[in-house]
Amino acid sequence: MDNRDEIRDFLATRRAKITPQQAGLAPGTRRRVPGLRREEVAVLAGVSTDWYTRLEKGHISGVSEEVLNAVARALQLDAAERAHLFDLARAASARPRSRPPAQKVRTGLQRMLDAMSDAPAIIRNGRMDIVAANQLGRAMYWPVFQQRRTGPPNIARFQFLDPAGRDFFPQWDTAADTIVALLRTEAGRDPYNKDLTDLIGELCTRSDDFRGRWAQHDVRLHHTGTKTFHHPAIGELILDYESMDLHADPGLNLTVYTAAPDTPAHDALRLLASWAATQENAARSPHDERSPH
Repeated sequence: MDNRDEIRDFLATRRAKITPQQAGLAPGTRRRVPGLRREEVAVLAGVSTDWYTRLEKGHISGVSEEVLNAVARALQLDAAERAHLFDLARAASARPRSRPPAQKVRTGLQRMLDAMSDAPAIIRNGRMDIVAANQLGRAMYWPVFQQRRTGPPNIARFQFLDPAGRDFFPQWDTAADTIVALLRTEAGRDPYNKDLTDLIGELCTRSDDFRGRWAQHDVRLHHTGTKTFHHPAIGELILDYESMDLHADPGLNLTVYTAAPDTPAHDALRLLASWAATQENAARSPHDERSPH
């Protein structure tokens, strides 16, 4: 993944989204590009047109935080986009190195997950591998865990390459936008991660839906909200979620799903827990049988 190309395409797509009116400029006539011109961004950021043009071509290494903030303001970047711009700048200034995605969790983290008996919880890495879960988390993401591949189940691969993904995520377009934006955000943080770029390459090659979204260069922060699932055994699950990066375990993220008491979603979670216990007992029973002789 070429960092200069990433910088160029990210800044160009952000510039194309802002109209002169949104930037407080006169619209003018005979505009040949969508959104703002480079020289207009330069004026808004307080830099020369030549300097901004050079920046948009990917020459971002060594640019000061003050100037990056000025460009972010000129392009009206949101918090996720601003963080992504700074990630791209850091990657351009650093020596290329690959950080393999985290695949294992500490024993203490697994104990914490297992202690959450009333809420589905998963831990994933930046390439959307589920690397740990509690019983309810495994039950809720049961279709994802059915992928027949080596390595951990991967939410992005399931979303775009498994036909069951469209059933499991009934709001498929919204879920797909989120997955791609999270992968794009991770690629900005760690552009030389071969496992991540291999996954992105696979999805771009095999999925038109992924490839089109990837070209938009959208990023996002993913901390809290509501998600809708359609579980094959339970039916609809509309759950609130809280998501947080585990700073003691770089590269890992914890997501916990809950439902308000006395709601259909809460009843559905209880049904999911009953189904999960049944599945676990069925999986154990062949090993628990005793020979009659």
